[in-house]
Amino acid sequence: MPKPPEDAPQPGAARRIVVYDTTLRDGAQGPAVSFSASDKVRIARALDGLGFDYIEGGFPGSNPKDEEVFASLLAGPLKQARLAAFGATRRAGGTCDDDPNIKALAASGAATWTLVGKSDPWQVSAVLGTTPNENLAMIRESVAYGVALGKEVIFDAEHFFDGFARDAEYAVEACLEAARSGASWVVLCDTNGGSLPAEIRQGVEAVRLGLGEVDRTVGVGIHCHNDCELAVANSLEAVAAGAGMVQGTINGYGERCGNANLVSVVANLVLKLGIGALKPDSLARSTDLSRTVAEIANLALPLQQPYVGYGAFAHKGGQHVAAMLKHADSYQHIDPSVVGNEPHVLVSELSGRGNILAKAREFGMQLDRDDPHTRWLVQHLKELEHRGYSYEAADASFEMLLRRLQPGYEAPWQVADFTTMVRKDGGAVHAEATVKVEVGGTVYHTAASGNGPVNALDAALRKALSPRFPGLKGVSLHDYKVRILDGAAGTAATTRVLIESGRGLKRWTTVGCSSNIIEASLAALVDSFEYAQFSGKTQKP
Repeated sequence: MPKPPEDAPQPGAARRIVVYDTTLRDGAQGPAVSFSASDKVRIARALDGLGFDYIEGGFPGSNPKDEEVFASLLAGPLKQARLAAFGATRRAGGTCDDDPNIKALAASGAATWTLVGKSDPWQVSAVLGTTPNENLAMIRESVAYGVALGKEVIFDAEHFFDGFARDAEYAVEACLEAARSGASWVVLCDTNGGSLPAEIRQGVEAVRLGLGEVDRTVGVGIHCHNDCELAVANSLEAVAAGAGMVQGTINGYGERCGNANLVSVVANLVLKLGIGALKPDSLARSTDLSRTVAEIANLALPLQQPYVGYGAFAHKGGQHVAAMLKHADSYQHIDPSVVGNEPHVLVSELSGRGNILAKAREFGMQLDRDDPHTRWLVQHLKELEHRGYSYEAADASFEMLLRRLQPGYEAPWQVADFTTMVRKDGGAVHAEATVKVEVGGTVYHTAASGNGPVNALDAALRKALSPRFPGLKGVSLHDYKVRILDGAAGTAATTRVLIESGRGLKRWTTVGCSSNIIEASLAALVDSFEYAQFSGKTQKP
């Protein structure tokens, strides 16, 4: 019988949890998540580099994409992680020899099979349409079949906790049947995500007690969904009850409300419980991993994602920031660098002088807390916020605001005038813009066209400035967001525009605000270009 992983917890040894990632299969079932085959391979190799113990490649036989993934990962094997293929026990009334799903598992070439089987008697009768005894036979024969082929078999007990609530004896027996047949792990699944921590503990303890009478070498795992927002808590509770494996996904991606977020699970295991997981240096790469997977998934990482979100260590209230300036740990539970993140000070109408001082330090500027000018800055910021400006997500605009208010700062240019025009010519719509820009006492008048007035204005500004400021040629616009601040005002509403720009790998965001969307866009564009000129230290005209 295949043995559990060598790094599974051993009696008398320091405890270490085995981490099983199913982002490529369960995570891909989440709303708006769609990975290509190359995306999946890229994620798998990133996980492998961080020391994940198991990586579930997908559901071989269900689609050509997953078949391509297994072929790629077998051609270029993972260095540390075990590649697992996901499938189900044989069909009711059939045999393993002629079961298409079992054949696909064998054809995948994966050394580990993860077989899902029912452990809830109601699911057995209502969904599978078979008898409890036949379901046990399906589990027994399917696990034994994989073991006979020399595969490590992990049994995922689907709907275990619902089944345990209905018929605890049967739910446990389904797990013991898999263990008797050679499974190295039995994983208890909170498939519908409706269980509470106390119920998780009871189920894990019952299965561990049963396994003690069958085979003590078989490990217990946990697989939680997040429908009650308890997937991480339930996973930790299972570990506290003796589970040695945690299954989940990066960023909690998954069907409905998602799966247990392994980024948070691992951080809590290591930092809060002192339990080992992954490689020793992997925790410091958590933020990078989380954001990389989010980028590949083409999904924005929630600002308040614990541990790794931009706002996880962001401080906005003036009282909080004032305390942070005295003691960094006064309003954060860990040092952000431990998980590869960093603190952020947000500026808004809630800001005090501490916020301004902290942001200035980030920009390499030293302000005097008791200087009347600093007090004026705080009040000026509140007035701008009241007019609709928001600098929380626009650090570049806020830096330029501070620099422009410093004695001796001279803007590299001034936009003296601009015009935009949109016309329909036949079936096509054309946009044109002209700008007059003053640089060193000379006015440059340029025009450009674009697919919209803002695009045309952007092109006209670049046309005027790029010959005199070569560094701006490398600046590109990555995102453009518009928010109507007072919808009741209709088309006369105040509009806030956020523009994300970049040069190489560097990114920054600027903001503009006006009842005229073109004027708001121009303000954000000018901030972006002036920030690029200043931060890049480009050659002066």
